[in-house]
Amino acid sequence: MFIVTLTYIRPLEELDALMDAHVAWLKKHYESGLFVASGRQVPRKGGVILARSGDRAALEALLARDPFVQDGVARTDVIEFVPSMTAPGAEVLKTL
Repeated sequence: MFIVTLTYIRPLEELDALMDAHVAWLKKHYESGLFVASGRQVPRKGGVILARSGDRAALEALLARDPFVQDGVARTDVIEFVPSMTAPGAEVLKTL
């Protein structure tokens, strides 16, 4: 399991111009089962993605294709962890 943080490094107007492409990219990876949750940080200085992947290098290569990253408006950081406990109903987080 990975926690991906996006940090915005350009003005929000530049991010907003790429939002449709970013959302389409997110939806593609939700459909594949890789992403399980995502959203904006509060305050709006970046975002967070929860990803189910056993391959950090493959995940990082995929993150490099995010339109936000490709256009240089955000950078990503990846934290890997092994969920050993989950709330009832969230067992999907423990399986790959």
